[in-house]
Amino acid sequence: MWTVVLGLATLFVAYYIHWINKWRDSKFNGVLPPGTMGLPLIGETIQLSRLSDSLDVHPFIQKKVERYGPIFKTCLAGRPVVVSADAEFNNYIMLQEGRAVEMWYLDTLSKFFGLDTEWLKALGLIHKYIRSITLNHFGAEALRERFLPFIEASSMEALHSWSTQPSVEVKNASALMVFRTSVNKMFGEDAKKLSGNIPGKFTKLLGGFLSLPLNFPGTTYHKCLKDMKEIQKKLREVVDDRLANVGPDVEDFLGQALKDKESEKFISEEFIIQLLFSISFASFESISTTLTLILKLLDEHPEVVKELEAEHEAIRKARADPDGPITWEEYKSMTFTLQVINETLRLGSVTPALLRKTVKDLQVKGYIIPEGWTIMLVTASRHRDPKVYKDPHIFNPWRWKDLDSITIQKNFMPFGGGLRHCAGAEYSKVYLCTFLHILCTKYRWTKLGGGRIARAHILSFEDGLHVKFTPKE
Repeated sequence: MWTVVLGLATLFVAYYIHWINKWRDSKFNGVLPPGTMGLPLIGETIQLSRLSDSLDVHPFIQKKVERYGPIFKTCLAGRPVVVSADAEFNNYIMLQEGRAVEMWYLDTLSKFFGLDTEWLKALGLIHKYIRSITLNHFGAEALRERFLPFIEASSMEALHSWSTQPSVEVKNASALMVFRTSVNKMFGEDAKKLSGNIPGKFTKLLGGFLSLPLNFPGTTYHKCLKDMKEIQKKLREVVDDRLANVGPDVEDFLGQALKDKESEKFISEEFIIQLLFSISFASFESISTTLTLILKLLDEHPEVVKELEAEHEAIRKARADPDGPITWEEYKSMTFTLQVINETLRLGSVTPALLRKTVKDLQVKGYIIPEGWTIMLVTASRHRDPKVYKDPHIFNPWRWKDLDSITIQKNFMPFGGGLRHCAGAEYSKVYLCTFLHILCTKYRWTKLGGGRIARAHILSFEDGLHVKFTPKE
């Protein structure tokens, strides 16, 4: 036994020395950003994974910025990373996409979403295709012409169901609501075959984002891989059943992907399953988190609720039939509602950072970032800049009336930026506006408990948000 322990200790020490020398014996002549790399293998992952009860930028990043400045190096989940809270640096990196940097996910997330496969080599072509098919089914034109009534019906059905319950945990309930809407759009009638708590499994995957890629029983990574395989198995069954019984001619998301498989060489059945997996996840998690945070903030600011209700009552009364469906023109007129959503996204920063990877040594602002390093762009730091947002820690939707489009474009990035602006951004806004319209015109709500913030690398709620919904008379 002692021999085994001594052998393991020797291997650990040898690896530690190798790891330290790895950073000292640099193959390039240049200056890395300041910072520390932490422990061998895990780096400083634990520090970033610690829960914070604040909506602000994570304390780990704040402390590093105070010590080293807005650009620093670290190691996360076994990867060397340059973290930037510098607006000028971040803009430059996004402009370098396709030249010196490429879209990237840490190894764990790459595995979860199938990005370690051969088709990763054709990332640019694939991203173009994914953006095209996503906009075709979830973009502004699709929403205006076909999808808005389905979102309204889904929101009405959910709120009616919630109003019959003594208490609703909003995060989980809204995740299920949005997931059902999205998969119905993607799979049509086949969506009924996706049984089980798939949204819950997706949320667990997101929680394992910074886990080390150690695949053995008991590790977070192992549990996440197990959930991933279960979801993919269900998706594979839906795809196989569609091919066997219907074919690729159904005009939904899956039908288009199967039809495109006949003309696009990089599209295989496995690619389609990974695509469905990724879009299913992306379509609901950010919306449900944002919606939960909106209700939390509205509960704390009744003056905002008053103006929000006034806007939606005015829209409703202006219709020929007050109980008629929401139109696209009405959605575009929900000015204050969009300001509430923007302010929630600014404060909450549901997606607080973007990841890129250098494809060659990159010189910027006096530093050299080596080829193969990950760059974490902390876009949330802009959302707290007092030079742009007066009293940035205060929830104030009215501030958006005074911000011009150029200022917003440069300093507000809730859906990404550069060439990778989220193709589902309009879908998120339409869904949130539609839900809030129905909520404000037909229901009252009372917070019963919960709402404590638990931010690590993502925003979550420690004990959920428990709400009672009551129909208006």
